[in-house]
Amino acid sequence: MSSSSPTPSGSTPALDPAVASRLRRNDQGLVPAVVQQHDTGEVLMLGWMDDAALHRTLTTGRGTYWSRSRQEYWVKGETSGHTQRVVEVRLDCDGDTLLVKVDQHGPACHTGHRTCFDAALLPLAGSAPA
Repeated sequence: MSSSSPTPSGSTPALDPAVASRLRRNDQGLVPAVVQQHDTGEVLMLGWMDDAALHRTLTTGRGTYWSRSRQEYWVKGETSGHTQRVVEVRLDCDGDTLLVKVDQHGPACHTGHRTCFDAALLPLAGSAPA
């Protein structure tokens, strides 16, 4: 997303204080956001949100994340066209993870795959090979 910020969090407009007070952020001010297809339960990707990204997601209905590598905000699909319409956002019981349920249009993964979690199935001890 082209509207970058030099550092996460602290950006205006502010997240609702009642929501912000429930978040348990990491040392970088971020919370992991597990992104799931709302109707199938398929886990699509993991993104990171600070208060501003969460505020933007809640107010625009578009998945907005903080890029740790580029140090800027990005809206899913803004450049690829593979958009996310946010259906609901949930906070886990500890306040340290978000669940973002979306209607994903096109691939969710930057590799062009539907999900970021179809690259490799890791073997479990005692299980038959896939």
